[in-house]
Amino acid sequence: MMYDIEVKVSLKPGMLNPEATTIQRSLALLGYEVKGTKTKEIITFCMEADSEDDAREKVDDMCQKLLCNPIIHNYIIKVIKMDMTCGCGCE
Repeated sequence: MMYDIEVKVSLKPGMLNPEATTIQRSLALLGYEVKGTKTKEIITFCMEADSEDDAREKVDDMCQKLLCNPIIHNYIIKVIKMDMTCGCGCE
């Protein structure tokens, strides 16, 4: 079965986020007062797996080995069973 995968990667609490700091400062210079700015990375792809649990296990392994640094990142995995062909064209 084909699954649509989304991995949201964010920094763990307490980790410095210079990109978010720069965005917040720049917004302040433009007159927008915002607080608590954070950035996240979203990684999406399609994959084949025997089941949703199998897909989730494989993606978790990918996150541990390559997609994230478990020491500084948290991540959330979203797995959606696809009824048709993949929208990314991978078929």
